[in-house]
Amino acid sequence: MRTHPKGKRVALALALAVGLAACTPTFVNHGYTPPADELAQITPGSDTRESVAELVGQPTASGIISGDTWYYVASRQRFYTYNRPEVIERDIVAITFDGQGRVQNIRELGLEDGEVVRLSRRVTESNIQEVTFMRQLLGNFGRINLSDTLNNL
Repeated sequence: MRTHPKGKRVALALALAVGLAACTPTFVNHGYTPPADELAQITPGSDTRESVAELVGQPTASGIISGDTWYYVASRQRFYTYNRPEVIERDIVAITFDGQGRVQNIRELGLEDGEVVRLSRRVTESNIQEVTFMRQLLGNFGRINLSDTLNNL
């Protein structure tokens, strides 16, 4: 049984194409930073939190509002085969507000700046539970001190 040489070439080309496609990097983008033309419209000393929110939007749930500074963070990661993901781009826009809520400063930082911006996420957990009469009654047994109770009699 004889195979056609053209079929082998097609199969080899297809295998090579699939192999090369498997080795191409994948890029993932996260976050949002306002464009430079929108940031240029913000005037320190006169714009407020409300006007900034109207112009460029507030940081989303993935953005972080920390004290008197709003951080807009965008990053681009490269995934390549089995290697660890590598951050190849990071842009941070920090808009600082003074005590009256007016824009004090706008800073743009990139990955090349090498500054560490500590981002923290504070989540308030709710302690509200449905407390029944039996739970209140049984929960108090461990809190009763008999010596205090007998001394008060």
